Amino acid sequence: MAKVSMVERELKRQKLVARYAAKRAALKEIANDEQKPFEERFKARLKLAQLPRNSSPSRLHNRCQLTGRPKAYYRKLKMSRIMLRDLASMGQIPGMVKSSW
Repeated sequence: MAKVSMVERELKRQKLVARYAAKRAALKEIANDEQKPFEERFKARLKLAQLPRNSSPSRLHNRCQLTGRPKAYYRKLKMSRIMLRDLASMGQIPGMVKSSW
């Protein structure tokens, strides 16, 4: 089980990313537009740098929704390999059977 503080920190980051997504996209569009004057693009870059760091999507880290484990995460299932195996062993995931030979 992951520390509760780490899970909460990740949730806080997700909320910040969602809140600033539109503003960040608009500023990036201005900053990357070659047709705009240099000064306007530079101002957009400065405003982009003033946004909170945790509002950047690249700072997000995937975590298991059941345990909060950050490693061995399956994107499709949104859980770690350990929880996937446990649930499969208990027969809670349809169509998945624990292998044995």
